[in-house]
Amino acid sequence: MITYEDRKLRTLADQGRWVELLGLYRRARAAAVALGGEVRGAAEAAPLGHLIAYGAPPELAARLFDPDGGPGSAAGTGDHDAGPLWEVLATRHSWRRLAPLLGPAPVRRLVAHTRALLGEDLRHGAEPDEEAVPLALEPWEVAGWDERSRVREYLRTGGARRALLALPAGREGLGPVELPAPGRVVPSASTGPGSQVPGLAATRLLGGFSAWAEAVCVCGTAPDAAAQLASGRQVTGGFVPFAQAYPALVQAASDGPAAGSAQGRLALWRVLVAMTGESRVVAREIEGLISRVRCFTWCDPADELRYLHLAVEDPASGLAWGLSGGTYEPAYD
Repeated sequence: MITYEDRKLRTLADQGRWVELLGLYRRARAAAVALGGEVRGAAEAAPLGHLIAYGAPPELAARLFDPDGGPGSAAGTGDHDAGPLWEVLATRHSWRRLAPLLGPAPVRRLVAHTRALLGEDLRHGAEPDEEAVPLALEPWEVAGWDERSRVREYLRTGGARRALLALPAGREGLGPVELPAPGRVVPSASTGPGSQVPGLAATRLLGGFSAWAEAVCVCGTAPDAAAQLASGRQVTGGFVPFAQAYPALVQAASDGPAAGSAQGRLALWRVLVAMTGESRVVAREIEGLISRVRCFTWCDPADELRYLHLAVEDPASGLAWGLSGGTYEPAYD
């Protein structure tokens, strides 16, 4: 239901009274924080924040994140309506316009990575990333991924549209596969004093992708990992390039309106780093991993709207990781 207050705020936006709206946002957020804490403050002010982030000139919209309005008045990386307010802002203006205006480092980082997802190359136009994740998409990130589906499409008065990415997207190229016996699950993080099984951190990260996904790490191949997660030994499945799986993985890692696509991409890069056994991004190691991994995807009879079934094996380590889950949420946030 659109309330009188909603209509009033939209009228102010239509009239371009952004300074007034920013003042209203700051007062509303600070008052709600004082009554119920940050979570309540963020939730109550978010619809107004969306209006400002979407429609205001960048010089004013960026001030949503500026603490100069007093305690509790500034949005943070967790403030969201249909999506994070920083992502709304990042979809509206180039990095060149926003860079001089954004103060808080966490917001700057996420906005920069959102602009990279939207096609900007910021490798020489922004401060280096703290985890050395590239500020431009690698060729394998771009392959088969329509620019329009990488980040939510936000609507002026609120709400957003998001492409529904599933894996596998269809049954083309897949066929009946008799899975082997399930591979041996890696039981713990250590193989002896001071030693670490390569890539177990990746399993922990994969398991945190979303509430609807489960993950496993096994010694063996991708089908061995799939057998741990598939409902039966015979499935409809097949091998796909990692680039084909990448978009659905990023979306799964940014599940829900509180997370943006940049956070999904950063999470997936952490998984890739963990799979290489390094502590941070080493470009040649990531490139080597992408070139050698084998990816197996399959269908589940219960699949409806949104699902992801993927097992990835690294022949260099003898480990495979599986991720499987689904949800029946509608296509739009």
